[in-house]
Amino acid sequence: MNYSKREAKEAARAQFRGLWAAITTPFTPDGALDEAGLRRNLRYFIDVLRVDGIFCTGNMAEFWALTSAERRRSVEIVVEEARGGCLVMAQTAHHAAHETVELTRHAQEVGADYVALINPYYPTMDEQAVYDWFAFVAERVDIGIWMFDSEYAQFSLSPELIARIAEIPNVCGIKIGGSLEHYAAVERLCGDRIVLSHPSERAWLELMRDHGQRSYMSSATPFLFQTATDQRLREYTELGLAGRFQEAEQLARTLEPIRQVHARWIAAPWRERRVIPIAYVKAWSELLGLAAGPVRLPLRQITDAERAALRADLERVGLLAPTATAPR
Repeated sequence: MNYSKREAKEAARAQFRGLWAAITTPFTPDGALDEAGLRRNLRYFIDVLRVDGIFCTGNMAEFWALTSAERRRSVEIVVEEARGGCLVMAQTAHHAAHETVELTRHAQEVGADYVALINPYYPTMDEQAVYDWFAFVAERVDIGIWMFDSEYAQFSLSPELIARIAEIPNVCGIKIGGSLEHYAAVERLCGDRIVLSHPSERAWLELMRDHGQRSYMSSATPFLFQTATDQRLREYTELGLAGRFQEAEQLARTLEPIRQVHARWIAAPWRERRVIPIAYVKAWSELLGLAAGPVRLPLRQITDAERAALRADLERVGLLAPTATAPR
């Protein structure tokens, strides 16, 4: 971090721009942390896809299934590989506030630029308790903190609670899922104090144009939708950030076939079955050549039939070359 605690809000407004990738944690076939694979992925994200930021140890990274040591090691590796290439945000929340402080201090000490704290969702608590939890952590660290109002949590932060938490000096942003109406309500109450970012690629241009959002923080789409030779997501992002919205919209529309595949494999499992779709994100990543490996319990692995169907979909929309068939 290159700012003081009291400068966190100003720093976030200045530094958050462009595409942030919410990365997975790659595991070896026997389930261990794949450090070499994580490093290879990061070099691809930064050097080839040219992401503006990395969001690590979050939902896509299966943070709940990582040991404290694995969470710390993951952040260390991400910071080492990203240094000088892009910004890093580590998700450091734990149900235990004291453990959250320790993980957050570690991220701060090893060089992360910001941290995010997902809603503390166990045990059941009222809004005052949620506020107290954020205030307890923020008071004990200097790094800039983003709230992470995840739709995977069991409750959403109300706009009024978000506005209260936004008053804390080093709280400087929020990754806010859910409806755009919820986003707009938060924006009305505290959009002048903290940076807001919604992780919907489909709404990204609208959020840029109508709400002034400058950073897409964050999801897996920067590496699921793009390859070394096809970076339309980055291209339309830059057009939008330059105010060239008509050109950006024309280019963004060409991604609709990929969005439909994403809707089938990533959005639908959660919307229809309440399954966090990390197994499908990892399989999609592997098909594109990234290190991913299995998911950890209690998540279920992708089946062979699902993997084959996913491959066929990615071939159909041009993200993968068609599988060669044996001559008859």
